Amino acid sequence: MSADLTLVNLNMLYVRYADGRKERERHLPLGPLYLIAALEQAGFTVDFRDYQMQSCADPFEPAAMAAFLENSAPILGVSCMANLLPFTLLALQDFKARYPDKTVILGGVGAKAVERQILARCPWVDIIARGEGEISGPLLLRALRDGTALEQVPGISFRRAGRYVETPRAPRITNLDALGAPAFAHIRFADYQGHGMISSRGCPYPCTFCSVAPVWDRETYSHSPAHIVQAMQRLHEEHGVRLFLFQDEFMVSAKGRVMEFCERLRQSGLQVQWKAFGRVNLTDQETMRAMAETGCCEIRYGIESGSDAVLARTRKGFTSEEAVAVVTQATRIFDRTDCFYVWGFPFETMADFHQTVFQMVAFRALGARILPSLLSLLPQTDIYRDLPPGAPLEFCPQLLPEYMLTGHEQLQGARCDLPQEHARIFDFIRANPDLFPGFYHYDLQRNVLPKLQVLQEFGFYGPDRATLETAAGGAYAPKIPMARPGQADMARPPDPDRKVRHA
Repeated sequence: MSADLTLVNLNMLYVRYADGRKERERHLPLGPLYLIAALEQAGFTVDFRDYQMQSCADPFEPAAMAAFLENSAPILGVSCMANLLPFTLLALQDFKARYPDKTVILGGVGAKAVERQILARCPWVDIIARGEGEISGPLLLRALRDGTALEQVPGISFRRAGRYVETPRAPRITNLDALGAPAFAHIRFADYQGHGMISSRGCPYPCTFCSVAPVWDRETYSHSPAHIVQAMQRLHEEHGVRLFLFQDEFMVSAKGRVMEFCERLRQSGLQVQWKAFGRVNLTDQETMRAMAETGCCEIRYGIESGSDAVLARTRKGFTSEEAVAVVTQATRIFDRTDCFYVWGFPFETMADFHQTVFQMVAFRALGARILPSLLSLLPQTDIYRDLPPGAPLEFCPQLLPEYMLTGHEQLQGARCDLPQEHARIFDFIRANPDLFPGFYHYDLQRNVLPKLQVLQEFGFYGPDRATLETAAGGAYAPKIPMARPGQADMARPPDPDRKVRHA
């Protein structure tokens, strides 16, 4: 029996280097697997294809994607993040040209806040799914099968007679335990390096640069500690999983919840390790010790800045002094402490930035791993929406924000090169700056490049003298070609140990 839907996961980490090396990590596609479970429970059959498993020499060749989508169902659903949205849209254009009678649905967080623009400029995309799919997904497939009005399906966007239509979102799922397990029968655990867990959905904090909290309308709901431990136990016993990666931003959401989870994990007798994100203002020494004693080998903090002025402007909810106290304790308790930073804020003065670098150096001396990332101006973020009209946004594909690396680039030191065979992707980005603002920089010459030079001098980014030119007075000034929205071309990113925060 043919499937009702072919669902494709296009979320992947793929990095290539100028010397020919390729870095590829395959992580459990939990979002699609949760959706499949809901669709199958509703009686639909799903053909799931994870593009992380594409084994060809270059997964970004059009022919590779075409081969991957051979013999797909009448309805194609694709999930992607913002970094691969340009590639996904162009791949779907090729797909629709080959199979004009098939219905194309775009899902995942990549299209967040640009649904209207996508449907206006990409006629090959028929429907965009927004928000949680466990409720909307079965209703959408039923409407497509029965030919009933799409207006009755919550959480979708589509065109009707050339007019943009957006239906109200379905109510948030408040009881996550009731979802049951993801549809693990559709994957082989041995194929994946990272075995993720999701203990919660959403984050209530108002951080202005964050692209995650707006996806969930800044509401958060959590699995119970008992459910989380039971899920870990099943994965350990049935699939041999010994290291769990809690990928949600709000695993450490309240001391009582974390302490209950640690106690239940201790009582279970599970001998496993786990990693999680924490918040500076929600962890104390007792909580951290309980986590470490039950197998937490790595905690990750979004510090973002060492400047209290920047922390206040970004509404982080803590001070640099509080960050110093918590990170100092964490480095003494956990095997590894990761500290994430964001640099290149429009309002970040060089004095603010130097405070951040000073803190990064200090934390590195304590043994923390420091992961700075250039600000990514994604369209759903407050910081992007609050930019003044005419803000100096510039496109420089030699210098991409870390979270926007697509896998087409070739990285070398502190720059990247664009292979000519993938020029189509970057031409598409240049032609649609409002669709892909995350690839653009705020004031490259005065805000970004001087800060990059400082980070290189302190060893946070690899040096690349090919992009530096001696200026009058003997100082080094980065010289990188750039393009304003709508123009030209190319270069850079970070060292190989920089992993995407939202896997």
